[in-house]
Amino acid sequence: MNFEHILFHIDSGVATLRLNRPKQLNSFNLKMHGEVREALKQVRQSAEVRALLLTGEGRGFCAGQDLDDRNVAPGAEMPDLGESIEQHYNPLIRQLRDLPMPVICAVNGVAAGAGANIAFACDLVLAARSASFIQAFCKIGLVPDSGGTWTLPRLVGMARAKALAMLGERISAEQAERWGMIWRCVDDEALQDEALELARHLATQPTTGLALIKRALNASAGNTFDQQLDLERDLQRLAGRTEDYREGVGAFKEKRTATFKGC
Repeated sequence: MNFEHILFHIDSGVATLRLNRPKQLNSFNLKMHGEVREALKQVRQSAEVRALLLTGEGRGFCAGQDLDDRNVAPGAEMPDLGESIEQHYNPLIRQLRDLPMPVICAVNGVAAGAGANIAFACDLVLAARSASFIQAFCKIGLVPDSGGTWTLPRLVGMARAKALAMLGERISAEQAERWGMIWRCVDDEALQDEALELARHLATQPTTGLALIKRALNASAGNTFDQQLDLERDLQRLAGRTEDYREGVGAFKEKRTATFKGC
């Protein structure tokens, strides 16, 4: 499938999805939503893909919603933003969180509004030193969406989450790393290479086990301790029946490098 607003390819077990509306700082319109949704569908269905790398083209990662794609002119009927979230942003966030593989995000520039929260929905986030994160919703009278009101308190605590959401201050990549919002801040020129190296490494690992780790951690916020213990038991049962577990134990005993197949 030919895409207009994203760049998408698969190589060495890694699917790379690059948002490609650089003049608009990769902000989302309806067509880009559809293309991202289709690419993520291909990622999930492909037996070849074992890790996803999400990044942006140009000087920004994603500025959230393209406001030019909405009509809020005086006298015009106001759009139903809840419908937009239900039809587009919520499915996108759910697709990213539910992918049975590691999702790496390389934030190459500003990540604002939904763009910031899309990054936070990924598993491992690297950001260029010049990148920044902004909960810009309050600047136009809106509420953080794309999971932001759930993710932010869990990343930085309620006090900082409220300040970020109500003040809309720009947070540098270095500060985001210090606060635990992202995994790592790296030099601009090293970002793409480091992110791709990380994705390629993860694609060689026991990715079924990694998917189960992701599933357990994502479930932990809504579980009691006893429920989480039961979930760990159930997921460990699944992990212990994989060929990768057999290979990992065999490689350990034979003192050789394991060759994992993701199954």
